[in-house]
Parts: sequence; C-alpha cells; structure tokens
Amino acid sequence: MKTTLKGLAAALCAVLPFAAQVPAHAADQALVQRGAYVAKLGDCVACHTAPKGKPFAGGLPMNTPMGRIYTTNITPDQQTGIGSYSEADFARAMREGVAKDGHNLYPAMPYPSYAKVNDDDMKALYAYFMSGVAPVQQPNREPDIKWPLNMRWPLKFWNMVFLDKGVYQDKSGKDVAWNRGAYLIQGLGHCGSCHTPRGIAFQEKALDETGSAFLTGGVLDGWFASNLTGEHNVGLGRWNDQDLQAFLKTGANRHASAFGSMTSVINNSTQNMSDTDVAAMSAYLKSLPAAGGTGAPPYTFDPQATKVSLNRPANNAGARVYTAYCMHCHGVDGRGFAPMLAPLSGNPNVLEKDPSSLINVTLNGTEDLVIGGIPAPYPMPKYAPVLNDQQIADVLTFVRGGWNNGAPSVSAEDVAKLRKSTQAAK
Repeated sequence: MKTTLKGLAAALCAVLPFAAQVPAHAADQALVQRGAYVAKLGDCVACHTAPKGKPFAGGLPMNTPMGRIYTTNITPDQQTGIGSYSEADFARAMREGVAKDGHNLYPAMPYPSYAKVNDDDMKALYAYFMSGVAPVQQPNREPDIKWPLNMRWPLKFWNMVFLDKGVYQDKSGKDVAWNRGAYLIQGLGHCGSCHTPRGIAFQEKALDETGSAFLTGGVLDGWFASNLTGEHNVGLGRWNDQDLQAFLKTGANRHASAFGSMTSVINNSTQNMSDTDVAAMSAYLKSLPAAGGTGAPPYTFDPQATKVSLNRPANNAGARVYTAYCMHCHGVDGRGFAPMLAPLSGNPNVLEKDPSSLINVTLNGTEDLVIGGIPAPYPMPKYAPVLNDQQIADVLTFVRGGWNNGAPSVSAEDVAKLRKSTQAAK
C-alpha cells in the first residue's frame, strides 16, 4: 500500500508541473487572441501597413500641415520594430506619444485617444504585438518635414497643453452600452482624430461629448470626415440605429456609402467587431445632440426641378456630365440603388458645406469595400483621367443643387487644387 501511495505521489509530482503549465499557456494564448481583437478595434493595421507592404511594418505616407510623415514599424522585430519594448515602453508610446528612446511621436499617431485605453486592453494589445504578429525587418523612414518644423522637442510642450492623461472612466447615470460605446469611440476607435476639427496647433478641438466641436467633422489629408452628431442634414439625425449599425458592418446604408480612409476602417475594423460593440457605438453616437452643420432647413426630397434639367441636359453643363457619366448608377432621382450604389439626394456628404470629399472621390474614386471577403460590385471609379476641372466642378455643382440638396457650388479652382495635392501625394 505504501509502495502504491509513493508511486501515486511520484506520478502526481511528475504530472502537476505540466498540468500547471497548460492553463498558463492557454491564458497567454487567450490574451493574444483578445489583443488581436483589440487591435481590430483600434484599426492599427490600416495606418501601419503600406500599400502592398507587410502587415504592421509601417511606411504608409500621411500628409500633415507640416509635411509628409511615414508610419512606423510596429512588428516585434528587435532592430527596426518594437521587439525591444517592455510593456511599460509600449503603454507610454500608446498613451503619451513617447517612443522607447525618448523621442516624441507626431500627434498624427492618435495617442490623445489611446490615452483612454484601459490597462486590461493595453496588456492584451502588447501581448498580441509581441506574440501574435510576425516580425518584419524594415527600417522606419524619416519624415519629409523641413527644419525647423521637423524638431520634435516642441511636442513636449504640445503634450503639456493638449494631452489629457487618464484612462476612460464610466459616466454615472449612463448605462453599460453607452459607456462601452463612449470608450470605443473616444479611445480605441479614435474617431475624433478624423471627425473632430483641429485647431491651429493641429490639436483636436474636443476629446469627448463635453466639447461642442466633438465629432462635428474635419478636413484631413484631402477628405472631409463626416459630422457624426445628431445634426439633421450633414450628421446622423436622419439615421436610426439600424442604419448606423449597417454602415459600421458593411460600409453602406440607405443614406450614404463609405469612401476614402473610412473604407479602410470598415474593411479592417468595424465589420470585425462584435454585434454588441457595434450596437454600443451606435447607442453612444445617437445620443450626441446636433452640432455643427450649415444652418440650412431640414432636408426634404424634391426631384421635380432636377428632372426638368435632366430632360434638357443641353441647357445645363452639369446635367450633361451627369447624364453621361453618373445617372446610370445614381439615377434620375439621385437616390441611387442603396446600399449597393450610393444615393446623392439628401446624402450628408453632398449637403456638407466643404466639398473636399466629393471632389476627391470624383477625381480618385475609392478603394473596394470588402465585406466578408467579397468586394463590393460597384466601386466609385476615378474620373481624373476622364473629366477636366471645369467638368467636375459643373457636375458637382449640379449634384449639390439637385433634388433640393441646396448645397453651395463647386469651382474649377477647388477641383484643380485638390487634383494637384492628391496627385502629388501618390
């Protein structure tokens, strides 16, 4: 009996260390998997992957008011990536915009938003980048910013003024879904970095709903990122929860379709979010009161005057271009064939005072929305090689005035300026 007990004890001693290792390994893998989801919430791959480049190896050009910068290698490569970063180094770069060697990152890296990311998500994200991402040896490229604007030490003072440290804290009186949505929108989703206007120092004019400028739309890299408040015409005032959730999951709904950098957000981030997180984001956004906008009366659809112009296109330069190049997709009534083909009548991007996005998407088209691995069948083509500046100005003026849209006209000078800047960026 004693011999049997000794044998059993010996067997247990041999097995227990192995058994103890299994849950630890499983927990590590679970943390890495959770970090992969957190990385999708933050859409890290979109900025840190160059066209035809390897994932997270950096090199994507980004235009700023000071000049062009290039995103960095965030793979775990020891020499050129972040492989030597400790968890504390990683968190400092994410939340404070300070690299391991002490140099300050440009605020094109949305660290003012990532400052709100909680410790659990930061830990999971670090685990993913250290253990779930393949290392790529690719040196970082220096920014194309001339002296003295390329000096980084002034960014220390920028941080002192504009960086609000501290992770997101749940707001009392708000439910779980609202707080989760606020955390995702303000933090990991960093929606304000594009959709909030910036001040003279390139700072976001507001970082949460307590600021009147928050998510009222902003110009960035040749696009106007839409107003996300409850504003009736240019915002989400006419969108219900189903509309907004459909847009986040598929990039299109009965009101609009994604274009520009938002296409990448849909492709790499929001379509991969859980239904619960998408619903939380929608709940938060739909709670925001109307702000920004043009002050125009609430939009109502009226096709009559536009039908007359389209029946006699010879009398209207914009109508001539529209009938030749646009009408087969967007329709006589401007309602398109949503969600596959975007409507133009009442589209918030059409009604917006700033025409940058309309000019840009007409000139350069948009990348494919790829939902569940299937590309959208009818992406917007590029017309820069086909139409001159005056023709694009004419057709956009026609569209912005048609179907009771009532938006300002577009000039050939506006088109020429954006044509030059977007071609130079390629």
